Amino acid sequence: MAETLSIPRLRKHYEDVVRAGLITDFGYKNPLEVPRLDKIVLNIGVGLATSDTKKVKSAADDLEKIAGQKPVITHARKSIANFKLREAMPIGVKVTLRKQRMYEFLDRLVNIAMPRIRDFRGLNPKSFDGRGNYAFGIKEHIVFPEINYDQVDQIWGMDVIVATTANTDDEARALLRAFNFPFRQ
Repeated sequence: MAETLSIPRLRKHYEDVVRAGLITDFGYKNPLEVPRLDKIVLNIGVGLATSDTKKVKSAADDLEKIAGQKPVITHARKSIANFKLREAMPIGVKVTLRKQRMYEFLDRLVNIAMPRIRDFRGLNPKSFDGRGNYAFGIKEHIVFPEINYDQVDQIWGMDVIVATTANTDDEARALLRAFNFPFRQ
């Protein structure tokens, strides 16, 4: 039996609305020139891992619930005595989302998680890297609906990097605005 995959809501929105809007705004000749989302990388740095390696496992479990995909444990590349850090010691977890999971995560992030952030005034519109990629941090991972607040032993901050195929920050900003990213005015 062939399994029928449903197209994520934001992917359909991109194909129907966003792409046409970007073509009119920037005047692309070739449809492959139109910027699109490439990947989303989620990262949780576990500073307490130097004293308790079980913290990395806890962060990995929480990130797996949020992303719907098994994260990779990141290890220290070199020893730093001041931080009590040894080479190859686990210090964090990360996961890269692409295609269907990426669009589903973005939908949950923009429509469910961001409105739940305390004192949220919008994302900084200047956090682009010059090549069309956008990065921001979330102070508490418990804003995601997959995380049960009562079962959390530690509140983690996390980095979210949205990589696009845009060549400039203006193109990427227009793309993310079309996906209803709440940028500050």
